[in-house]
Amino acid sequence: MLLSKAIVYSKHNFSRMNFLLNCIKRLKSSQQWLNRQKADPYVEKAKMCNYRCRSAFKLIEMNEKANILHPGQTVIDLGASPGSWTQVAVQKTNADGADSSKPKGTVLAVDKLQIFPIEGATIMSNLDFSTIEAHDKVLKALNGKKVDLVLSDMAPSATGVRELDKDRIIGLCYMAIRFAALVTRIDGNLLFKVWDGKEVPILEMDLERFYKHIKILKPNASRSDSSEKFILARGFKGIQKPIENSCYNS
Repeated sequence: MLLSKAIVYSKHNFSRMNFLLNCIKRLKSSQQWLNRQKADPYVEKAKMCNYRCRSAFKLIEMNEKANILHPGQTVIDLGASPGSWTQVAVQKTNADGADSSKPKGTVLAVDKLQIFPIEGATIMSNLDFSTIEAHDKVLKALNGKKVDLVLSDMAPSATGVRELDKDRIIGLCYMAIRFAALVTRIDGNLLFKVWDGKEVPILEMDLERFYKHIKILKPNASRSDSSEKFILARGFKGIQKPIENSCYNS
């Protein structure tokens, strides 16, 4: 009896120790994140410019280089929460009608998370883009209108398993490519996020079937220690062959 009580007590102590160690790791990770945020000039700049998060400057920088956003365009922002890319898209396309001398654009923002209202944008929150239902709702909102630019900053929730996380984001990339092929006008563009890896060159080759020009972008606002980069596919040719990928079809 005493031995079994000792074993139970030992297991209890071990569980408590594990719990405490996990708490310490989380606190350390949170502190590192807070320190990085304080030292990041884009975080403060985002507050000053009234953007919801620092990622707005990634799109701003890429647009300055590639000139893909213009007044009057129809733009879809996939994985839009909390909405900083949507804010930039609204400004650049004049979707809020702020400049009456320029054409008024259309911006749709889609995410499975909550997106608070943004003037000039149609918000589609709590919508899982991996479902057919979500695609149908977006197509209905477009009402037959073709899209000039599809943006995707989608990324999966990290599992901590590097290869699994890479596979999951590649799956999201192909999802964005397939959807863009359905809604984009001829000569329209697609810009999406990917994480660096051996799958990226294959992704680029697949894109070359449907777009005239493919370019890799790494804006300064993207943290130097991040493996993220962005692929800009320009000049949509139209659907010539079915978009398939044996590893990532869903």
